[in-house]
Amino acid sequence: MRHSRRTFIRLCTAAAAGVSLTQGFSPLVHEIFAVVLNGTRPPVLWLQGQACTGCTVTLLNSVQPSVADLLLKIISLDYQPTVMAAEGEQAWEFLLETARASQGRYVLAIEGSIPVNWEGRTCVIAEHGGHHITMLEAVRQLAPGAAVTLALGTCAAYGGIPAARGSQTGAMGVNALLRQYNIHAPVINVPGCPPHPEWIVGSLLLALQAIDAGMLDTFLKLRLDTAGRISWFYPNVHINCPYLPDFERGHYCKTMNDKQGCRFVLGCKGPRSACTAWKTGWNGHVNWCIANATCIGCTSPAFPDGTSPFYANPEVLW
Repeated sequence: MRHSRRTFIRLCTAAAAGVSLTQGFSPLVHEIFAVVLNGTRPPVLWLQGQACTGCTVTLLNSVQPSVADLLLKIISLDYQPTVMAAEGEQAWEFLLETARASQGRYVLAIEGSIPVNWEGRTCVIAEHGGHHITMLEAVRQLAPGAAVTLALGTCAAYGGIPAARGSQTGAMGVNALLRQYNIHAPVINVPGCPPHPEWIVGSLLLALQAIDAGMLDTFLKLRLDTAGRISWFYPNVHINCPYLPDFERGHYCKTMNDKQGCRFVLGCKGPRSACTAWKTGWNGHVNWCIANATCIGCTSPAFPDGTSPFYANPEVLW
């Protein structure tokens, strides 16, 4: 434990000093992989609610580390409906057994929002003993026993598209749901539509290390921003954007085809958005959102209603 605390403090100090936790992760993070977890990997139980499975797909696109290393060496992904071999009652019974055996130690990963209208019956995720288990029931049952819950994607973090204006399901993000049912459990939001694989892997890694070091509560108090995200992965997009000099000179694109110039007047929501996509890139670091389009603010708690219409001049909206 003492070694874990020392290593975790070094990690936090290095990150605060500007050591990159993304773009393939720093050597210090890889040291955490090799030394601190040391084969004792808390189980990760991944539930899917109202979502498009985009967060699962982005996890499978992890490059550094590879998804094979991630699943076989770094975490113990014990339940994930899309990638696991088991299904039906057998799979659900295994989840319950794992949660009971690892009470207070497992990580609950939630993808998608949680509908509450009609007792949550618009999102049934399992059946056990003839009983249909809703996402609402599963989260209420499993969140209190988790060491930490990761709300993966904007839908899980804040409600996202399933909770947009006109929704009939009463979709909620994890924190809002837990507050409504007076469930006190630590939550880390990892928003994005979808989030970058490195935000997911990095947030999960830091959560596991904080748990191992006995410093989870302290870490969450110090490193979560006001939107519940680990601040290292969610700096302001605008002030880090490579097009910032164009913005300051008033040089704006006229069309999406323009290769030079700031995209603010075309609807870019970068000034009100936070993430490291400008640094990590997508598709193996090949490109990023603003390189050929505009930021739509998908990591924002207000997405999508508060950032729509996506391609309107923000000065009109603000």
